[in-house]
Amino acid sequence: MSKTEIPANAPPAMAPTLHTAPHVTEAPGRGIIPNVSQHTAAMPLLYQLDAQPMEQVSELLQRQYLTGANATLVKWTAKKGATVPLHHHANEQITWITKGEAEVYSQGRKYLLRAGDIMIFPPNVPHEFLFTEDTIDIDIFSPPRQDWLEGRATYYAK
Repeated sequence: MSKTEIPANAPPAMAPTLHTAPHVTEAPGRGIIPNVSQHTAAMPLLYQLDAQPMEQVSELLQRQYLTGANATLVKWTAKKGATVPLHHHANEQITWITKGEAEVYSQGRKYLLRAGDIMIFPPNVPHEFLFTEDTIDIDIFSPPRQDWLEGRATYYAK
């Protein structure tokens, strides 16, 4: 599936949910809690992260993300040398390096994150990233990144 590139200042539209076979099929009686399931109108939504639009954040940094009611999930694709400048936000951030390596600077310390490492940033903690290898970084933000949805995040490297 091809990825659509969009400018960094425009919030991406989400790719459609997967709601047909083989991704979703009927399973009578499964996943139901009596006296709970009948009282909720909410259904889970299934997406493919790599089908989301690819947003070019800077020359060396791209992202794809999905936002739910209480969190935002993002996949960063960083080339060696990519940066995310010093910033902070009201969101808690959980960072998981799945491939590659990054240096993270926060509160006068340097942290070296390698594939498999997870770092948790409490809300409003200043931090910056330098990707020292081609890297895939999965982040979870809570609450959702409203500044991204509204196109207000302006701290990214150009």
